[in-house]
Amino acid sequence: MSRILRTVSALLLGLAFLVTVSPAPAASAQAGAAVRVLRYDATRAAEFRTVMDQAAQVWNASVTNVRLVAGTPADFVVLADNGWPRTQMAGLGRGTIWMGREATAEGYYPLRIATHEMGHILGLPDRRTGRCSDLMSGSSAPVSCTNANPSAAERTEVNANFAGFANLDGFDRLYVDRPDAALAPAR
Repeated sequence: MSRILRTVSALLLGLAFLVTVSPAPAASAQAGAAVRVLRYDATRAAEFRTVMDQAAQVWNASVTNVRLVAGTPADFVVLADNGWPRTQMAGLGRGTIWMGREATAEGYYPLRIATHEMGHILGLPDRRTGRCSDLMSGSSAPVSCTNANPSAAERTEVNANFAGFANLDGFDRLYVDRPDAALAPAR
């Protein structure tokens, strides 16, 4: 590879790194994008209320085009039940999250579950990669996984969704990320 090509490649990689790690307000101001505020109501999330607030903080520190704030009227609600965690989408940024106790009883990390389910509200599908570094790998990652942060690709996808680049197909669906889901036929 020529010296000029290596220099240009290094500059582009450096620029990509800076864009990825820029603080949210600066990145939004540079892009000139409006930040969409989504309100969530976790008052019926029982013991998961605090962890939902923490999950919102994780997303707010990770993306620039959307902000999650507790309040009403809510764009999405969070409920607690004894089933498996799941999210019913009603459109991008809207829906219902059930923080099912079954996953925490099996040892899954509550904050990872909460940020994963909020990821669905933000337009991310389940991706059963089995990697702990992928938030949307869900229960395909080991039970011991405590990573509650979205990957760079997941952050980029959410930012694109809320910059108006979302393909709106598929946002009206139910996501249930059970460990045995890989055995079930796709719908």
